[in-house]
Amino acid sequence: MADGTVRIDGNSLLLAGGVRVRFIRTLRLPETGTHALPPGLGEFPLRRVEDHPDTVPAEWLARGGVMLPVHLREAMWLSFGGTTEPAALQVGVGKVCAVSGKPWSPRPARDPQNYVVLPRQPWLDGINSGKGTVRQFVAVPLGLGATVEGQVTGEEVWGGVQLQAFPLNDTALHAWREEQRRLAEAAERQRRMSAPGGYGAPAPMMAAPGAMPAPGGPVPAAAGAPPRAAAAMGLGVGGSMRQEVYQDERPLSDWSTTAAGRVFVHLVTPPEWRRITGEAPPPSPVDRAAYTRAGLPWFDYYDQDATDLAPPDELSAVKPVGDWLGDDHTPWEPPSPGQVKPLGDAPGKPVGDGDW
Repeated sequence: MADGTVRIDGNSLLLAGGVRVRFIRTLRLPETGTHALPPGLGEFPLRRVEDHPDTVPAEWLARGGVMLPVHLREAMWLSFGGTTEPAALQVGVGKVCAVSGKPWSPRPARDPQNYVVLPRQPWLDGINSGKGTVRQFVAVPLGLGATVEGQVTGEEVWGGVQLQAFPLNDTALHAWREEQRRLAEAAERQRRMSAPGGYGAPAPMMAAPGAMPAPGGPVPAAAGAPPRAAAAMGLGVGGSMRQEVYQDERPLSDWSTTAAGRVFVHLVTPPEWRRITGEAPPPSPVDRAAYTRAGLPWFDYYDQDATDLAPPDELSAVKPVGDWLGDDHTPWEPPSPGQVKPLGDAPGKPVGDGDW
């Protein structure tokens, strides 16, 4: 999709260059301590804003993009895949960069780095807030000051999540492809010289347990009814987990300065999702204590060849949503050591983009 379009494929967003982003439901961590990576509990469903012109707010139509339903204080993480060629992906929360803490930028930047590098970065569970740690993405309503946007900028205007992908420029991409060709030839020579016998492919990473049920038909809006304002949601933060945001090893000049695809992701409360789309929203997330007691896995990921980005002051100072809304969870039951596991269809219609 070199034309810069963004499409929905199942419950994935496909950005130009083959970048695939999924929004994964997960367990909300305690807001004290540092924890292993929580599991994936299925994908959030995605719908194009422009497919519901009679029921979404007018400002959403102006911004374009997609929407997904999320419960109050529900946690999520972003899974990255699809691309084999390098890409720089910017992730904004209320138009605050989740990596650098700086305002949203139309192009990649350094000092501080304002993007993650794909495919090296397999996922992002939260904002880059500590050395070797992130603070978990947690959904909260706008207007309380609890979002990352509110705490960093002092106001809550945008909410949602913003994504923007940049490919390598032509010169850097040609050099990368030549290097991959040489590596493939060397690997083939080594294979032919080896003793007879097959060799296994890497084990696939654990996927989310499954997508949401197929949607029902939309509820038609009354003829001529103006779109009503929806309850606006943004992302605050929850507990800390062990996860690195990797430093880019390439010179900044290797990246294109023109985005190959961008999209605004609106966060919708479950009642608003039903009103807008006519579909049943996903059920409330599973209780984390019940998950742990069942002996189900948590995860730990480490890349010994990558360098962690230092956390910016803006994101280190962001307070968890419990400081604003109070604690609403039962006491934490940590997983046993044996529960923490080490990890080393046709495209749909283009998603509309607008002014944001």
